[in-house]
This record gives sequence, structure tokens and C-alpha cells, in this order.
Amino acid sequence: MKFTCALSLMMAASAAAFAPPLVSNNVVSSSALSMSKVERNPNFTKLIGGYLFPEIGRRRNAYIEKNPEMASRIISLGIGDTTQPIPEHILSGLVSSASKLGTKEGYSGYGAEQGMAELRKKIADKLYGGIIKDSEVFVSDGAKCDIMRVQQVFGSRVVTAVQDPSYPVYVDTSVMMGQTGNINPETKQYDNIVYMPCTDENNFFPDIENLPRADIVYFCSPNNPTGAAATKEQLEKLVKVCKERGSILVFDAAYAPFIRSEGVPKSIFEIEGAREVAMECNSFSKYAGFTGVRLGWTVVPDELTFADGSKVRDDFNRVMTTAFNGASNIVQGGGLACLDDEGLAEIDTLIDYYLENAKLLKEAMESIGYAVYGGTDAPYVFVKLPEGKSSWDTFSEILEKAQVVTIPGAGFGPGGEGYLRLSAFAPRDTVIEACSRLKETLG
Repeated sequence: MKFTCALSLMMAASAAAFAPPLVSNNVVSSSALSMSKVERNPNFTKLIGGYLFPEIGRRRNAYIEKNPEMASRIISLGIGDTTQPIPEHILSGLVSSASKLGTKEGYSGYGAEQGMAELRKKIADKLYGGIIKDSEVFVSDGAKCDIMRVQQVFGSRVVTAVQDPSYPVYVDTSVMMGQTGNINPETKQYDNIVYMPCTDENNFFPDIENLPRADIVYFCSPNNPTGAAATKEQLEKLVKVCKERGSILVFDAAYAPFIRSEGVPKSIFEIEGAREVAMECNSFSKYAGFTGVRLGWTVVPDELTFADGSKVRDDFNRVMTTAFNGASNIVQGGGLACLDDEGLAEIDTLIDYYLENAKLLKEAMESIGYAVYGGTDAPYVFVKLPEGKSSWDTFSEILEKAQVVTIPGAGFGPGGEGYLRLSAFAPRDTVIEACSRLKETLG
């Protein structure tokens, strides 16, 4: 008995010796910390708050924590995350590729950083009709990741232009790269970025000819968050201005498969002269429900050059081969299946499903008197709020009264204030329920 007690005391003392210091309120005193002597990257201190979508998640979770009985009622029309299962034929490509890795004959290790040759060719042929070369296609883990790789190519000394409102990645990565000054507290815009206003007053297309020149112009069509798809004439003007000014256009076509209107380009390379001024990022995320699978691509034409005549393609290739080991072999097998005739048919079915959701959301908001944009060639519905109504306040009101998660337009830049974005990526039954709740709350 004495031995047992003594042993217990020894073990307790030993455990105490290795336990962290007890500090009240879970705060560790500065003397207990070992600080490095490395300065923080000053560009990160310029960033305001957290990235938009995690912030939405934080506010949603805070609401649920405060109101746990409402957790099961939450409907998300927020982040553009697909919800429908991956279709059968496309899934078979993923399964088959995974199974091959378990056989001696089918096993493969590192592949080409630029992607499987077969997939690059299939993207060029099936999605672009041969207007680009397969050697210009760089397969990746998604368009968002590629935007940062593009930023690494251009470096810190360029001036960037972005649509306002726009997908936050363009601005935030510009800040991280050191291209900007501090944010102006009055305008809520960063110094040294050209903001291109895109509102209902100009049909969501910037008056680019009367805006200052930028080295790099980011343009997304169909647009996130506005849902606007640029016409051929508008894109011709965009290419023309970039060519005259010696700018490089980074065209984000991640929502191209949602385009249903006749004559609206799905790629910037449908525009004459674009190969000399533009590169294009795209992704299978919204095509085939690959938001969690991760597969995308960027097209960099041979004709696109820097001021010294060197090819942009060569530097982008250097970034890919230095900092990326290529997309997963399994995932690229799924990408090949996406571009089979059966896979393309399955993609069309998925897109039709989400566009029908967008139609329901648009009709619901219009029925209670709101001006609504997008939702025709895009999975996003952009709702104009009453004059003076804050988009963050509206987000909170809808969450608290209707348990529906939306996205405040201000989260996409100062030009988005006064609007609310609704995503059509929810399941149909929850979209129908959300429409009912929105009409009851806002009607």
C-alpha cells in the first residue's frame, strides 16, 4: 500500500514537472514564450480582417453557438460550394485512377508538373475547340491557387486593376505580394490598385477607357459576385484597351459552363487579338462538383510576352515546376472522364440544376420588389438593397430572422455595398424553403 501511494506521488510529481505553466485566463506570460527575431511580413499587416468566406463561417458559427436550437434550420446560400454528388461517369474516372495505383502495372508516381499530356490535349480540344495549344495548358489544383501563382510571376512592382466588386482573392493576393499601399479608411480601397466600378448603373462593365492604366487587369466573366456575363463587344473593348496600353489581362472563366445566352463568349480566346494580351484561369470545381476534389488549369499563350520580349509562359512554367508537383494522378483521371462525351453531358445536367435554383431565387426576390441581377448565365443572384441599407446588417438580419446564410456585397469590395449575393449551389428543397423564408423576412 505504501509503495502504491509513493509511486502515485512520484508519477504526479513527474507529470507536474512536464506540465505547461498554469496561467490565469489561458494566457501564457511573455516570459514563458520564446520569441523569434524574425520580422513579420509587413504586407500582411495591411490586410483588413480575415478572408471573407471564413469570416462568414465565423459569424454563422457564433450565431449557432448563441442559438443552438436553430442549428438544424440553417440554410446556406453563402459560399459557392457545390452540393450535388459527383455524377456516375465522372466518378468512375476517379475510382478507376485510384484503383490503378494498387496494381504494379497501373501505379504511377510523380507526373509532369504541367499535367498529364492527355488531359492537356483534351482540355484544348474539347473545351476550346482547338483555338489554344495543349502545350499552353497548365493543369493545377484550382483557379484560386493559380491566381497566387500568377501573382508570383508578376511580382511586387506591378499595378493591378480589379472589378469592384470582385472575388476577394485578386485584391488580397496583391496586398500579400507587396503591390499595394495601405487601405484608405474612407474609400475602403487600397492605394496603388485601380478599382474598376461595376454596378447596375454601368451594366456591371467598367468604363475602362476612362480609368487609369494598370499593368495587370483581373477580369471575371461570368462574374462573381454580380453574375454578369460580358458580351463579345464588351470583351473586344477590354482586349483593345489592354493591347493599346500594354497591359496583361488575367481572365477568370471559372463560371463559363453556366453561360446559356447566345453569343456570350466562354473564353477570352474567342476574342481576336486576345492571345497577345491575355491568360485565362479556369477550374473543374463548378463544372463537375470538384470543389473538394481540386482540379483546374491556366492557359498561357505563346504570344503573351513581357516588355523585354520574354514569354510569360516560360516564367509561369518555372513557378509550376519549382513550387508544384502536379495535380493528383487520381484527380486528373476524373478530369479526363469529365471531358468524355458522357462526362460533358453529366456536367450540363449539373449546370442546369443549379441554374434552375438561381431562377427560383431570382423570381423570389423580384416577387417582393427587389431589383435582381445575374442568375441567368451564372449561379449567383445579386440583389440590390433599399437605399442606405447596409449589406452586413442585412446579412445579420436574414441570419437571425430566417436562419439563411447569404453574402454581404461589401465583402467583395466597396462597390458591393448595397447588394447581397445569393448562391444557387444549395440542394433544391432547401432553395425552395429559403425562398419562402426570404419572402417572409424581407417582403
